[in-house]
This record gives sequence, structure tokens and C-alpha cells, in this order.
Amino acid sequence: MVVGPIDSPETFKDKAYTALRNVIVSSDVYRSRTDIRLDERQLAQDFGISRTPVREAMAQLEREGFVRSVPRRGIYVVRKTKEEVIQMITAWAALESMAARLITERASDADIAGLRRMFATFEGDRLHAKLDEYSEVNINFHQTIIELSGNHVLIRLAENLFTHMRMIRRQTIGEEDRADRSIRDHMNIIQALEARDTERAEDLVRQPAPRTTRRT
Repeated sequence: MVVGPIDSPETFKDKAYTALRNVIVSSDVYRSRTDIRLDERQLAQDFGISRTPVREAMAQLEREGFVRSVPRRGIYVVRKTKEEVIQMITAWAALESMAARLITERASDADIAGLRRMFATFEGDRLHAKLDEYSEVNINFHQTIIELSGNHVLIRLAENLFTHMRMIRRQTIGEEDRADRSIRDHMNIIQALEARDTERAEDLVRQPAPRTTRRT
């Protein structure tokens, strides 16, 4: 877990919130065998700010379900239950399928071409040599699908959920054949979007959800 000083004039609380959320996403909570504790004092020191904005950011993250405060023990990264994870995956699939529909109706050809360019460096045998890089591109792909919908309400609804999904996807992308299947799924989705095939695009976006829930 790598953190560094915060030196932007933007409010320290907002910067602390963003930095802490990045720390949480990178913590691999679903792979860890023990609870991950966040040390408020140490984090404030690492960020180069006082403890007050860190405490305020922690409070916001707790309201959003990312951390939990345990009296006399500290603050811990939340590991969602299996049922909660399944519900999040189902909700994300619903939001992303709606986004896919909107893309076929509204997005430009250039926007959709940008989705295909994301995967240009993973052709042939290069995928397995770049799994960490692919994991980030995979996550960015799903986020971009939401953003290209152009629906700001949908984007806001997905924002909090997306951070949880990043944590879940970090756990599964390295599993056997997961990356190969993932990139095939993405190429099929892109082809449907390019063809403006609304029903197929929606269906293809929803298809991975049952597989992901079974692996949870």
C-alpha cells in the first residue's frame, strides 16, 4: 500500500477522500485473510496533512460503505458478504446494460472506436504477459461504457458502485482463463455497439454477471 503527500490547494478533505478511496481499492481486501485496518494517524502523516480532514474523509467513506469503525479497535476496510457482492454485480449489470443501449443510440463512431483501441496492446499472446495492465484496462472499459451513455443520473448512480466493483474485479481477473474469456466478451460487446445492435449489446453486457456471481 503506497501513499504520498497531498499538496493540492483543493480542500484537504476532498483530496484525503480521493487518496483514501484509492488506498482502499488497492488493498485487495477480498484476497486478504485478515481484516485490513486503516491507521488514521499514519495516513495523515503519509499525506502530509492534519488528522481532521482524514477523519472527515473516513466518515464519508463509512457512510458510503467502504470502511467500518469498530469502537476501541479502529477503522477497517469493509469486506462485503457474498450476498452483498452478488447484489452489487446484479445492479451493475443492469446499469451497464442500460448504458449499452444508450451508446447504440447516442454515441459517435469515434467514441465506440476508442473502446476497441483499449485492447490493441493485448492481441495474440501478449495478454498473459500483461495481466496487471489488462486488469486496469478491463476496469476502465466498464467505466467508459457507463460514461459513454451520456446519462448523468446513470453515471452518478454507478459511481459509488463502481468503486466496489473495482475491488471485486481485482480478485477475479487473474483466475484461470478469466482474462481470455473477458477479452472475447469485450470484443463481442464492441462489435454489437459498432453495429448499433441494441438488443445484442444489452444482452452481451449482462451475460458475464451470472458467471461472476458463481465465482464469488
